[in-house]
Amino acid sequence: MSTFDDREKAFENKFAHDEEMKFRAQARCNKLLGLWAAELMGKTGEDAMAYAREVVKADFEEAGHEDVVRKVSGDLGDKATDDEIRTKMSQLLVVAKDQLLKEA
Repeated sequence: MSTFDDREKAFENKFAHDEEMKFRAQARCNKLLGLWAAELMGKTGEDAMAYAREVVKADFEEAGHEDVVRKVSGDLGDKATDDEIRTKMSQLLVVAKDQLLKEA
């Protein structure tokens, strides 16, 4: 294998790793958002965890994150606006990335 082939393979591996980490961070963020929303709805314990799993699954409905915002917004009603939910998602994505870095 040439040096060029080695570098190409290294870049491909890095890209795959980075994409996996983005996916894991977004899934963790959605779980944290679900737990936050569950708390606002008065859910605790297994009910809160089950709701968080529903939020994670909602992200697979379409590309982007609006499917998650729509789900949480619909479930929360007047307890939080769409903008508040998006802001919380941004904050929790930072938390999720930090948690993943600490696990590595």
